[in-house]
Amino acid sequence: MSKLSNDLEKTRNIGIIAHIDAGKTTTTERILFYTGKTHKIGNVDEGNTEMDWMVQEQERGITITSAATTCFWKDFQINIIDTPGHVDFTIEVERSLRVLDGAVGVFCAVSGVQPQSETVWRQADKYKVPRIAFVNKMDRMGANFSNAVSMIRAKLHANPIPIQIPIGAEDSFRGCIDLITDKAYVWNADTDGSDFQIKDVPADMVMEFEKAKENLISAVADLDETIADLYLSGKKITADQLHTSLRSITLSMKGTPVVCGASFKNIGVQPLIDSVVSYLPSPLDVAAVDAHDPSDLSKIIPVKADPTAPLAVLVFKIQSDPFMGSMAYVRIYSGILKKGEALLNASKNKKEKIGRLLRVHANQKQDVDEVPCGEIAAIVGLKFSTTGDTLCEIARPLLLESIQFPDPVIAIAIEPKTKADEVKLLDSLKRLALEDPSFRISVNEETGQTLISGMGELHLEIITDRLTREFNVAANVGRPQVSYKESVSKKALAEHRYQRAVAGKAAYAHVVIEVAPGENGSGIAFKSLLSLAQMPQPYATAIEQGVRDALLNGGLGSYPVTDIKVSLVGGSFDEKDSSDVAFKLASSMALKEACRQAGPVLLEPIMSIEIVVPEEYMSQIIGDLNARRGRVLSMSDRVGNKVVQGEAPLSQTFGYATAMRSLSQGRATYSMEPLRYEVVPPNLTEGIIGRFV
Repeated sequence: MSKLSNDLEKTRNIGIIAHIDAGKTTTTERILFYTGKTHKIGNVDEGNTEMDWMVQEQERGITITSAATTCFWKDFQINIIDTPGHVDFTIEVERSLRVLDGAVGVFCAVSGVQPQSETVWRQADKYKVPRIAFVNKMDRMGANFSNAVSMIRAKLHANPIPIQIPIGAEDSFRGCIDLITDKAYVWNADTDGSDFQIKDVPADMVMEFEKAKENLISAVADLDETIADLYLSGKKITADQLHTSLRSITLSMKGTPVVCGASFKNIGVQPLIDSVVSYLPSPLDVAAVDAHDPSDLSKIIPVKADPTAPLAVLVFKIQSDPFMGSMAYVRIYSGILKKGEALLNASKNKKEKIGRLLRVHANQKQDVDEVPCGEIAAIVGLKFSTTGDTLCEIARPLLLESIQFPDPVIAIAIEPKTKADEVKLLDSLKRLALEDPSFRISVNEETGQTLISGMGELHLEIITDRLTREFNVAANVGRPQVSYKESVSKKALAEHRYQRAVAGKAAYAHVVIEVAPGENGSGIAFKSLLSLAQMPQPYATAIEQGVRDALLNGGLGSYPVTDIKVSLVGGSFDEKDSSDVAFKLASSMALKEACRQAGPVLLEPIMSIEIVVPEEYMSQIIGDLNARRGRVLSMSDRVGNKVVQGEAPLSQTFGYATAMRSLSQGRATYSMEPLRYEVVPPNLTEGIIGRFV
């Protein structure tokens, strides 16, 4: 095995993912401290963490942007990305998981699985990222390890396999018992956690340990025939055999090892790091990534972590640096990325040159000459590359799968306070949009207003705060507006024959378009029912482009049209006079007429809401939710509180935090995330679009 292969085998690219306030950043800070990367423990509450380096993060005590770092543990290199937990910044989790090999899901021992826990877990499922689960905050009142494990199984449809059990809970929590090695790890909560004792299982926990060990072996035996044979024959199963089997189970995503701790109290983090290197994959363990030949997208090119293979690099994040300008974070999937080399941006068919190559620790950078495959780095000097683009060798082009971005659900109008700031505002907004693909800029054609759209009120609040602090642009900001969409409620058919002279030349195109409602969340589905003889491919492509362009502005309130099926069912062309432009115009006009006849409807974003409230305030909270056109879906108990699961239109949730504090004397909390789009009641549609439908 080559030295580089050996290095790759001992490399871990991991993300820390969780619901907001589960303890991701606190856990990451402890990992950095115990691995020797930092020499002082940072705390979120004190605003002095390494990973939350932005002013906005330190002020609010939350993670806003994903931060990357590298540390070392027992000859293993661990590249870590600490991701946000707030739903408004879910794009940061999405693009991080796209380039990571493994993840640590952090769960609060009191709250268990929370709404954003489910979101990030689904994102990890989407990218087939193996995980381990860390049940944090075992020192908190109401902490319940077994309950958290049960919630992971029930709510995430996962297969959690506890490989530890806690020693004590709440105030008495002091460590854990490792079910693989049969040893107890005990910390002194009054120290920085660097020193801990490894002991035999406490006498008063022997029965609990033996039961947990039996459950572990049984769970592993269900997934591994070798362990099952040993188990059924009554033979002793060694720690090495269990470890090997558990690693295989984790990498195949058949099960998720679960450990526990209390990061804030410095308990349980070192065994967590051991679990990272023991069970999460190296770049060599990950299946080959599918790339495509840019000249023939149907041709698949498998990309594996191999330094001798063609270079394959994915840009997964752009960040504006006040001193260096635009900086691109990249994952090197194969080959070796070198400073100064000329590459091809296969996504845009543009040539790029690597100006500077950097290793990154939060907001600190270190220049390097090259970075091998399996690593994460940053590039300075790219001119054309944006998030999701592929960089490769000019002579050996390939195209990696890009990254999907969620659509914004909320918008606000923004304008410069002075005429002098007008150009500066637009330039600054474009730079922010380059960093964050879930942030969009548009201009209302009717009013001329500049609108900025994002994933929530906090998202846009951070954007406007950064405009002032980082870009020195003073702006007036309007009230939040919901990002509505449009759809159709029934089938309709429309025909348009485009036949006229354009610049003295005849133009002809004839199309028949049918529209029909699509499934919720299906977007736009276009298909041609005509043969190539009836409609040549270039014209069919132009028709589809005309349809998609027309669907950007619906007939009700000029909102984008979605969840619609569009079919080309008829048409004709003229060998001499037809053109792509003529067919784009004809299809656009036919589409708009078909939508007018198809019962256009307005769609609004619906939010999933979880409310944790003391029982005495339940009736007020539920009454308020109903008044907001909300629905209560379920209620359950959690540590002396009631948990209300519900949903409500986004338009009715502005200012919800203030109302909730008032109704519960500040004792209720809630979390909210986009769920789906739903038809606006007809009696409210008129008021939203400002005219009769």
